[in-house]
Amino acid sequence: MVRFIVAASLAALIAASPFAASAQTAATGAHPHHAHHPTRSYRSEMRKRNNVSRDRARASAEHMRTMRTQ
Repeated sequence: MVRFIVAASLAALIAASPFAASAQTAATGAHPHHAHHPTRSYRSEMRKRNNVSRDRARASAEHMRTMRTQ
């Protein structure tokens, strides 16, 4: 019984240690600096997304025109 209590307390100590917490966060492989931090307003992000979509559509249409004329 004493051996069980000692084993349980040792397991709780290891699970609550900072080393175990750092090992759990490092297992994902994602660096914390790579998280999305919005630096612009929602409006400017939407404007950029629309510009990117428009540019992608323009490039696609140009590609299809060049493929049709070949």
